[in-house]
Amino acid sequence: MNLEKYIATIPDFPEEGILFRDITPLLQDGAAFQYAITRFVDWTNTLGDKVDVVVGPESRGFIFGCPVAYEIGAGFVPVRKPGKLPRETISYRYDLEYGSNEVHMHYDAIKPGQNVVIVDDLLATGGTIEATIKLVEELGGKVVGIAFVIELEALEGIRHLEGYNVMSLLKY
Repeated sequence: MNLEKYIATIPDFPEEGILFRDITPLLQDGAAFQYAITRFVDWTNTLGDKVDVVVGPESRGFIFGCPVAYEIGAGFVPVRKPGKLPRETISYRYDLEYGSNEVHMHYDAIKPGQNVVIVDDLLATGGTIEATIKLVEELGGKVVGIAFVIELEALEGIRHLEGYNVMSLLKY
């Protein structure tokens, strides 16, 4: 299946000069969404290590990560923005082009030695995924794979992921 048919390209969103890749048409089509999840599951099953936990950054990482976790019999851990998790958390703050951002994970979400796959919709500059990796590894988890629906190659986010097993369904 050609998933590119299910990605809408929106010029000048959210600001002028940006070419936004919208995944909602993929989510709206049952066969395309199922195909994407199946591709992630099949890839995850090739990693060689039993995956204990799938981690998904807010919010589209939840959409893709939860069904992957379900299909492989793993737990799911959300990575959220500040103030969204009800128990004690660990956090990682990172810089953006203009300002900074911060992500949180429950301090007991990952057990030392657990094998983790991170699933998200988009790899752009790599800040969110790098922060997610830092949280997993701070808790003693081992990131055995990282999967994206889309990788925006020109933004070179992949440079933050050297040494990790990374797959992207689509590259722009």
